[in-house]
Amino acid sequence: MAWPFLRIGNQTAFSAHHPDDPFRFAIEQGFDAFEWFNDKRHGWGWCQEDVDDYDREQIRQLGEKHSIVFSVHARCQANINTPQGRDDVLRSIEFAKDIGAVLVNVYYHGDQGPQGFAASLAPLVEAAAPANIRISVENTVFVSPHELNELFAALDATDWCRPGAVGVCFDMGHANLCAATRYDYVGFLNQLESNVPIIHLHVHENWGDGDSHLPLFTGPAAQDDSGVRTMLGILRERGYDGLIIMEQWPQPADQLITTRNRLRELLHAVS
Repeated sequence: MAWPFLRIGNQTAFSAHHPDDPFRFAIEQGFDAFEWFNDKRHGWGWCQEDVDDYDREQIRQLGEKHSIVFSVHARCQANINTPQGRDDVLRSIEFAKDIGAVLVNVYYHGDQGPQGFAASLAPLVEAAAPANIRISVENTVFVSPHELNELFAALDATDWCRPGAVGVCFDMGHANLCAATRYDYVGFLNQLESNVPIIHLHVHENWGDGDSHLPLFTGPAAQDDSGVRTMLGILRERGYDGLIIMEQWPQPADQLITTRNRLRELLHAVS
């Protein structure tokens, strides 16, 4: 199966010296994707409330000028099963519309079960539809492949969820920490049913002992990249055509360039 060109980018980070540093870096280094992550901590970092209408238009124009495709990561704490969490994600969708982003990513919260979460997605899908924005549901460290399979079975049974409107953000680091697939993110991926669309990708590593968000090829894949190769091969077979987001801000940041270049080599090798 032929694989289309895949865009690779980074994201905002609370650990950056200035909230704009990761985006400036993406522009300077010719990255073609970027994710705006609502992750402000103790007054430090980036969040959508800090960006006024003028800044949003500037972001949109810079994305168009430098051919960067945007995604938006809603707050991890935003549980769409609650009115407050749902409203917060709706604001992320409005921000995504303002900057021309193609996708808004939300965490899966299982307190209402897969069917309850599916119902909670309905107003988000409705709000995102006019701008052709897709909603991705990310596997946290507590989410099993079985729960995601049940979620998309529930979505398939609705009459409001159009094909392609909702998919999975596969977070390989979280899959590596999932109790059902510890040390085996490829196993997590293999357990997702064929009707579960994967539309977004977060790449980072860990040693199975914590969500350390190591840059790809600096953890286990530094010695053996066969897992990454297998993951990419599975994604190719599933027709993956989304963004690849590096979820870290290392020091030095040049590690992101090394990771991107190595990913490009592997993508070419498995095409």
